[in-house]
Amino acid sequence: MRICIPIPCFFGNMNFIDAIYKVKELGFDAAETYNWKDLDLTAVRNACNETGVELLSMCTTEFNMTDPEMRQNWLAGLKESCEAAKIAGVKRLITQVGNDTGEERQKQHESIVMALREAKPILEDSGVTVMIEPLNTLVDHKGYYLWQSAEAFDIIREVDDQYVKVVYDIYHQQVMEGNIIPNIVNNLDCIAHLHSAGHPGRIELQFGENDYKVIFREVDKAGYKGACGLEYHPTLGGEESLKKFREIYLS
Repeated sequence: MRICIPIPCFFGNMNFIDAIYKVKELGFDAAETYNWKDLDLTAVRNACNETGVELLSMCTTEFNMTDPEMRQNWLAGLKESCEAAKIAGVKRLITQVGNDTGEERQKQHESIVMALREAKPILEDSGVTVMIEPLNTLVDHKGYYLWQSAEAFDIIREVDDQYVKVVYDIYHQQVMEGNIIPNIVNNLDCIAHLHSAGHPGRIELQFGENDYKVIFREVDKAGYKGACGLEYHPTLGGEESLKKFREIYLS
């Protein structure tokens, strides 16, 4: 499994290009980011080519799939984000599905499925994969619609498109439902990316209630070929936190 460094989490105050070089200096070969609007995407791609650090994912600009009336906005944002991803050399985009509108859940579910089906021409043209993300509604994202991993996997199977997958965030799912290893290894066909953090607190992995050595071992054993992003708030300082991660999990 590759380890991916979300640059805003660790080096948010650093020039983005410098941060890519810092990721390389610390011994990692994958990174991700969220808002791409203020980035010089060509410069980012050049820095990635020079360092060998792959920028694995960015975010879409719109997060509103639960409301059918907002679907065209989401699709327009997806198209714009796919064009940006192609410039930057990024193959995956993370999207949130949006807040619970108060409508019947089945109707919101269907709205998400329809949005992803309508995205097919955009995704096929760009070769970019879009990943929906279940989030926790108890601590960080109150009011968000999609919190059950099972529903996320159902959506992916209903859409049935190679360019539509899930980013499974271990931290969010530990907050909401646990059962982490079975939910990952039994649904690898739906998962394109992982996120991780220690719970409670969304901090370093070693300070939380999950044994990530076991999780990583079992996910690797199951044949997962993707990456895991370290999406946490470092309490040790960004650089020191990543050095400690290498010592504990990669030695």
